[in-house]
This record gives sequence, structure tokens and C-alpha cells, in this order.
Amino acid sequence: MPVRIVDVREVTKPISSPIRNAYIDFSKMTSSLVAVVTNVTSNGRPVVGYGFNSNGRYGQGGLIRERFRPRLLEADPATLLDATGENLDPDRIWAAMMANEKPGGHGERSVAVGTLDMAVWDAVAKIAGKPLFRLLAERHGIEADPRVFVYAAGGYYYPGKDDAALQAEMRSYVDRGYTVVKMKIGGESIADDQRRIEAVLREIEGRARLAVDANGRFDLETAIAYAKMLRSYDLFWYEEAGDPLDYQLQAALAAFYPGPMATGENLFSHQDARNLIRYGGMRPDRDWLQFDCALSYGLCEYERTLAMLKDAGWSWRRCIPHGGHQMSLAIAAGLGLGGNESYPDIFQPYGGFPDGTHVQDGIVTLPELEGIGFEGKSDLFAEMRALTA
Repeated sequence: MPVRIVDVREVTKPISSPIRNAYIDFSKMTSSLVAVVTNVTSNGRPVVGYGFNSNGRYGQGGLIRERFRPRLLEADPATLLDATGENLDPDRIWAAMMANEKPGGHGERSVAVGTLDMAVWDAVAKIAGKPLFRLLAERHGIEADPRVFVYAAGGYYYPGKDDAALQAEMRSYVDRGYTVVKMKIGGESIADDQRRIEAVLREIEGRARLAVDANGRFDLETAIAYAKMLRSYDLFWYEEAGDPLDYQLQAALAAFYPGPMATGENLFSHQDARNLIRYGGMRPDRDWLQFDCALSYGLCEYERTLAMLKDAGWSWRRCIPHGGHQMSLAIAAGLGLGGNESYPDIFQPYGGFPDGTHVQDGIVTLPELEGIGFEGKSDLFAEMRALTA
């Protein structure tokens, strides 16, 4: 019997938290959890691919149910198969989802498609009987490396959180094996943020490096003021100073900040990523790119972004995706990216690693689990299994 998709399911789940960054709070944040059910069986059960969207963008249930689910289920199953006819073809499925969609406008649509794309790739790797990171390496003719650099993202503003609590949080990440930690800036005055930064640097001195993230809050004048303050410290990076689509601001900032900068998590297409490379003044010898496949049309689109970067002379090692999820972790291991974000304590159960996986000297080693490896993370997989019960 030919492989086909028999159902697509979605549920919108809360990932609310009282934390905030410089731009938004997460008190009402949601995420879409999806399942792509196939007619393939393994150990007496249907093979199901799972996916979800990254934090920072809301659940996409409406778009998934109204546009993208019907397109997948109404498509001729034969048009969704790969050349062997024995597995699904993610690119053909992506094209079916995007049928009758105009170009441009890469907003919520890209999140809905990226969420489903994650589930499709999970299913494809499971049908192939391989971890996704090894399947990706084979498809690209490169050697997979299950060891991936990860950094700990946190340092959010939180009611009643003083410098001592911030220090304790960062110390806990270092104690768990991280060598780079990240904190939020831009949600208080520059003087207060400088005090917070110096408190963290004292705490982690000699054990880890610090990255800071403004979440796109600053105008050019404020971004430059922060750059002048931050450049006196040896930071891992200065992240997303201004609006993600203000390429001129990003380019102008380079004249004031010689250290590494990072951006890209809120660019949702390969065209937007290309404009950043063309016009954003990003420096391939030191800066970092944070495109998140789960927010930007999925891995099919991310592969187009990587192809663009290669043509532009950028190493894929300069990519450290946003989101802290296992999908980007698999891509990093399979395609040789520079690493992946990690959320050790927040946005659970969607972030983190399979059970029993630990960070050592800033490196996590992926276990040999089929697909993306969700089944190895018990708290997350309990939520996923409930979707298909």
C-alpha cells in the first residue's frame, strides 16, 4: 500500500509564564502542537510525525485547520511521495501546503507551515528508520556529528527578580555544563542593565561567557548607546538590537560595535534572510545568524536559506538557531551548524533534550533515536501521544 498521510491534528497549548523580555511578556503565550498521522505501521502502531512552533509566536490552529490541513488531506497521495514511492517527500508536501499562496507576507503563515513541516520530517525519518540528523547528513553528502554546541538562554525579567536571583540562575546553568549563557537587556534603563550585566560577569568569571539579547527593542540611537557600553566587555554576542527588518540599523551598528553580533530569529523566509546578508552589514568572520526553521516555513525553507548563505560566502557554522527545540538540534548535528539555543528551565516541555542527555563543556550529544527524537523526552511525548490517543 503506498505511503500516505491519513490525518493531521492540531491542539493549541499554553506555554504561559510571568517572564518578560524587552518587548513582550509571556503571560498569554501559546503554541500549536501537531501530529501528521501516516498509514505506515511500526511495532503495530501508526507512524506519526510530531511538531510544534517555537516560543515567541502564538499557536497557529486557525491557519492550520482552515488552510494547510485541508490542502494536505485533499492532495493526490501519489503527488506527496518521493522518487522511490516508499516515503513521503517533504518538498512536495511543502509545495502542496503553499499552493495558491501569494509570495511575500512572511508572518503567521510561515509559523503554521513550519510547525507542520517539522512533523513531516519527523515522520519521514521514522519511516526511513533513522535519526533525522543522520538522514539529513546522508541527503547532503556530509558526515553527521551527534555532538552539538548549546548555550543556555534565560536571564528574563521577572517580578521581584533581583541581581542575586539573576546570578543564581546563571550559576545554575554553568553548573549544568554550559559554557555560554544569555540574558535579556533593554527592559530597564541602560544603567540598570549595565549593573545586571556586571553582576552576571562577576558570577561566571572564568567559567563561561555571556551573550546579551535586546529582542529588537532599540532605535538606532539607543542601540549605539548600548553598543558603546557593551563593547568594554568581552561578550559572546550582542543580539537583535533593533527591529529585525531594519537592516540599515543593523548595518550602521557595526561601526560602533566591533564584537560579535547576532540576529535573524524573527526573519521568516529565505528572501528576508538574503536581505539581511545583502543589506544588514553582517560580518561573516564574527557575527551569528539565528534563523529558526519552526518559525520560517520549516526545514524545506531553511535548506534554501542555507544554500543562499553558501552562495554568499557564509559558513553554515555561523548559524546557531533560535528556539531551543530538538528540530534545530537535529539540523545542527546533521548539517554542521554552529550550535543551537537551549532553554534549561523555561518553555517546558517543548525545549530541552531527550531524558538522560546532559551538557558537558557546552556540548550535548544526540542519542540514536528515530526521527527528531521526541519519544525520548517523556514529558513532551506524553503531550504528543495525547494528541493521537
